Amino acid sequence: MTDTSIEIALVVAAAENDVIGREGGLPWHVSSDLKFFRKITLGKPIVMGRKTFDSIGKPLDGRPNIVISRDPQFAPDGVYVFASIDDGLAVARTLAADLGQDEVAIIGGAQIYTATLPQADRVYLTRIHASPDGDAQFPALDSAVWRERSSDRHEAGPRDDHGYSIMVYERIATN
Repeated sequence: MTDTSIEIALVVAAAENDVIGREGGLPWHVSSDLKFFRKITLGKPIVMGRKTFDSIGKPLDGRPNIVISRDPQFAPDGVYVFASIDDGLAVARTLAADLGQDEVAIIGGAQIYTATLPQADRVYLTRIHASPDGDAQFPALDSAVWRERSSDRHEAGPRDDHGYSIMVYERIATN
């Protein structure tokens, strides 16, 4: 049985034009955001698509990795693989409960974000202050459904291509 008290959170870095990726990678390097990403996801089950897993290249340590893939031959070591998002989320929620966590982190890519946004309770959005070209975009957040809970602007650090803002959105209505 799935623990529905475990919330679903999307964790995403998106440029001002909603670009999240280009040719299987990030179109920027913002080391400060990678540190935030680790902090927000560590210890929680993370759910991603196969292309996102491929771009990372290995399971992320300190958290159960769940990959959604329709390829029955896809079976890398150290990850749970599911053909359906619903099956992956059910296991992620059970793992979160077992680990004493209150949320599951969805970490991409675009198809996974689009499919899980209607079920999400929270969005951790790092808004990269740039508008790069890209071939993957984050879906728009409907202001009738999502409320910005916090926003913190940061200047680019020594290992950051751009400044950024970390924004947290909470669901205010079901769609």
